[in-house]
Amino acid sequence: MTEQYTGWLMDLYADADGLTLWLLCEDGPRLPLRMNFPITFYAGGPVTRLREAWLFLKDKQVQLARDSRRDLFSGIRNLLAVTVAQPTELPFILLDFSSHFPDLDLYDTDIPLSLRFAARSGVGLLGRCQVECLGNRAQQFTPLETPWALEPMSLPLRILELSPDTDPLVRPPQKIWLSYERAHYSLDLEPRRAFEIVLDGVLQHFDPDLILTDHGDGWLLPMLSLNPNRDSTRGIQVRKANSYFAYGQVIYRGAQAHLFGRWHIDRRNAMMYKEYGLEGVLEEARVTGLGVQDVARKSPGAGITSMQMLTALRTGVLVPQVKQQAEAPKTLDELISADKGGMIYQPLVGLHGNVAQIDFASMYPSIMVNYNISPETAGRTDLPDGLVPQTLRPLLEKRLALKRMQAELHPRDCRAKTLKARAAALKWLLVVCFGYLGYKNARFGKIESHESVTSISRDLLLRAKEIAEDMGFLVLHMYVDCLFVQKEGCCQAADFVPLLDAIAAQTGIAIALDGVYRWVVFMPSRRDARIPVPNRYFGAFQDGEIKYRGIELRRHDTPTWVAQTQLALQECLAQARSLGELPWYLSEARRLVERAKDNLRARRIAPEDLLVCLRLSRAPEDYKTASPAACAARQLVEAGQTVAPGQMIRLVYTRGKPGVWAYGANALDLRTVDIHRYLKLLDRAAGTILDAIENCTQDRQPALTCHYQRKNVRSDKK
Repeated sequence: MTEQYTGWLMDLYADADGLTLWLLCEDGPRLPLRMNFPITFYAGGPVTRLREAWLFLKDKQVQLARDSRRDLFSGIRNLLAVTVAQPTELPFILLDFSSHFPDLDLYDTDIPLSLRFAARSGVGLLGRCQVECLGNRAQQFTPLETPWALEPMSLPLRILELSPDTDPLVRPPQKIWLSYERAHYSLDLEPRRAFEIVLDGVLQHFDPDLILTDHGDGWLLPMLSLNPNRDSTRGIQVRKANSYFAYGQVIYRGAQAHLFGRWHIDRRNAMMYKEYGLEGVLEEARVTGLGVQDVARKSPGAGITSMQMLTALRTGVLVPQVKQQAEAPKTLDELISADKGGMIYQPLVGLHGNVAQIDFASMYPSIMVNYNISPETAGRTDLPDGLVPQTLRPLLEKRLALKRMQAELHPRDCRAKTLKARAAALKWLLVVCFGYLGYKNARFGKIESHESVTSISRDLLLRAKEIAEDMGFLVLHMYVDCLFVQKEGCCQAADFVPLLDAIAAQTGIAIALDGVYRWVVFMPSRRDARIPVPNRYFGAFQDGEIKYRGIELRRHDTPTWVAQTQLALQECLAQARSLGELPWYLSEARRLVERAKDNLRARRIAPEDLLVCLRLSRAPEDYKTASPAACAARQLVEAGQTVAPGQMIRLVYTRGKPGVWAYGANALDLRTVDIHRYLKLLDRAAGTILDAIENCTQDRQPALTCHYQRKNVRSDKK
């Protein structure tokens, strides 16, 4: 007799009997279900080699068949279809097969199980569904909600939070702070047996769906002798730390501890968690089809790749194991003409009042969707929607809809924070989709498509500039997808609505007002005051909110003490409601700087607020010069810690040799802190703000715009 359950698909993974699926039921239970789940991959190549492959595989536990499927670039291909009954056997069969037939093209080999399941059943992870079961065997899944629902039903998650009382890298923790529902208390780590008995009791009694930790991946979970999994037949899945090279720098990914039947997220080792929190992670998992534990730790690029794979599976397009398309050859003239990137209109350096910043909403993804730009459609206008536009269209529409919903809410509405987090998660997916269109290793990337997007974007931005100037606006700056404009008598958001409507009507791309600045400063290069820097500015909006780009506050190697002081300076100056009021706040801002210096000299600044974060570009022993990062890394190695390329090293500058103290190596003697060096860092950061304002307000003319009055700096615009 079959039974029906309604709930959310929470987790799935391969086992010896197919798939194990965990259903979070609406009425409370968390059910483990089993399901048969055969997997098919494909091989393409010369007919003679496919016959040899058939003979090689016929005695193995697989099903073989001839099939024809579509390759995105080469069209319909005749293939050998290989079906494996048990997902756990697939890696071994693939390894054996590819070693004997390295010349064959392989497809649909490394697609995550969650994507295969979503394509086959219509139910993705976190999808609300109805399940028909015979015993504990799932027979049929019926989706009740799509990933694109704007207001999905909330998951009734049970969350357990665990945090040590100190950073394990600095000194051994003595307690663990534990929190769930309304319970908040600490547990002594010693004796360890007593601690684990209590923790195990909490896991059994409360039965959390999510264990949210600090330092859980590299310290807490590996330390435990108990099994924190809901599936007691499985142990903790440990993924080793690794370093890899991407986008011109070495990236380090820390070790990970994944659970089965429940989730574990280490907030200190989750790549995007700080950007959009748990709500954003859940939203990204919902639309990408990846598991929550993976989404929390991977870059948005992995999410957009998964979405493209899912679109390919649903539309019958093959997913190549490796990218097969190379860039078409170009002459030097063709390369110069094609590869220009986004449009940048150098800013008018100086201090400006009543400036509106208007942004195209997700400009590059919108271009891909509206102009049908995809690898297989590059240079073609006679094709239906390509794979990339099909993937991006619902994502783009959902983000714009969430932004509209957020704009209609009062900022104090409890729903506003959740909507902001969900929209931010979708934003990051849209941000990386353009890069992956031209990324050399992207399965569905092609550089010609990438170049088409930037070409169209340049044309759209120039059109927007012409529209603004025709309507009497002065364009102060343009940067890829945004414009800074100014006009006599325009100082409120409503004053710029006609401009927004005109640009949207003539470009076909949604555009929004990011805000109206009371004042904004576009800054010059430090090396040459005559040269503006496109993405280096700061200012205050009409509501007092501040915005900054390209200054010390945005750099990861700026100590917290310096960053907080620079932020406090901007907040102080943001009280000025007009250009004329700015000089009134300069003296108070300078007093803020002096108070910060006095606190440092009196050693009232915590060492953690003096930490500088530097990225290791190589192993410590490979450094030929004793850079601060290299010296700190060697201290950590001497203290018994493991250090890898790409890892962020935290240090404090000290007097004498070696000139740094590595955070976590040993105890810091506060008397050795290099006060003079930190004062110089503060002076530089404070000067970025105060000097820019002071130079502009000393001899300000009664006009909309005030320019730098430095020698050899033009105060007019060509």
